Amino acid sequence: MASEKQIRVHNKSNKPDNIVLKEQEIVLKCEEIQDQLPKFLRGFFAYLRGNVLPMTRLAYLNDIKFFCNYLVDETDLTDADDISDIKLKDFNNIKAIDVNIYIDYCRRYKVEKEHEIVVYENSNKTLARKKSSLSVMFKQLYRDELIDKNITDGFDPIRVPKASEREIKALQDDEVMVMLDAVSTGSHLTPKERQYWEKTKRRDKAILMLFLTYGLRLFELQQLNVSSFNFSRGEFKIYRKRDKEAVMPLNKSVTEAVYDYLESERASDDTLDPIHRDALFLSLQGKRMTERQIRELVKKYTSIGLATSRKAGYSPHKLRATAATSLIGRGNSIFDVQALLDHEQVTTTQLYASHKMNVKRDLVSDMEWELERKGQKGK
Repeated sequence: MASEKQIRVHNKSNKPDNIVLKEQEIVLKCEEIQDQLPKFLRGFFAYLRGNVLPMTRLAYLNDIKFFCNYLVDETDLTDADDISDIKLKDFNNIKAIDVNIYIDYCRRYKVEKEHEIVVYENSNKTLARKKSSLSVMFKQLYRDELIDKNITDGFDPIRVPKASEREIKALQDDEVMVMLDAVSTGSHLTPKERQYWEKTKRRDKAILMLFLTYGLRLFELQQLNVSSFNFSRGEFKIYRKRDKEAVMPLNKSVTEAVYDYLESERASDDTLDPIHRDALFLSLQGKRMTERQIRELVKKYTSIGLATSRKAGYSPHKLRATAATSLIGRGNSIFDVQALLDHEQVTTTQLYASHKMNVKRDLVSDMEWELERKGQKGK
């Protein structure tokens, strides 16, 4: 059996090798899905390559694959036994009502496995994305003159809460302090968690400090390198969506946290595989931490700050919201916070400005209903 080929990067761009490799990983996943789908969708594949971000492209392709599987397994809209065998005429015969029935199917469906039946339930936000994926595909097929009608106008609308209607979940300042105390001292951790904490406490603290100070996205933090940091100039570099590069200033607390981790805890380069030597945050196995590992770490420490179960802890995106609300609450300009967090529209940042963290608590604090205790009557 031939051994798996090693991927070598011949990088002439300004991007670090790990960013190029991450993008290549997404591209390979996209191509793997495309190979399974009908060939007449090639024009749609080309459209996605040139017009949407890699992760959006991957999400759209997964949605289309799921739709094609639905056609084969759940309907009589095609005679194909495999999604790659679906014919163009099958798509040409699909009507808007067929898509609306599919979206309704996606609200809740079950998948039978060998030892269990898994019930999947999707929110309106997820349904809206699935509808968007199909809309883009059918519009592109119509533009390419592969189908006779543009059926997308007949798709049922999906009510998705406006951003201003959604509850903004963020840690309050006192909860942040409890969380940082936990990562600094090991308080509120289980005995098993403390065993790992003894080996990773400086790393974990640096991760939380970067999230809280800069409101980084998960993939931005996960792809940070040691070479991203220039301590003499007091700055570090991150790579954002749409190939944007940003230089961020270091403050004292973040500098101390990252430097302490690098000097006192991070494995030395000579013990690491070449592909992981520049990675900033390493797992105990000496590999670049995965997004999932970082997500679980954040969930653990935020659950301590919130005084709730580990399962109910917050995601890294909630720490991004925490950074936004904290910065605005300290009187910083909305436009400055917009630039720091890389919001495309200032209206997104304004949502955090209108978020009053203690308003509900203040309202109910004046509405205490005291019940008379037994034995106190007549006193």
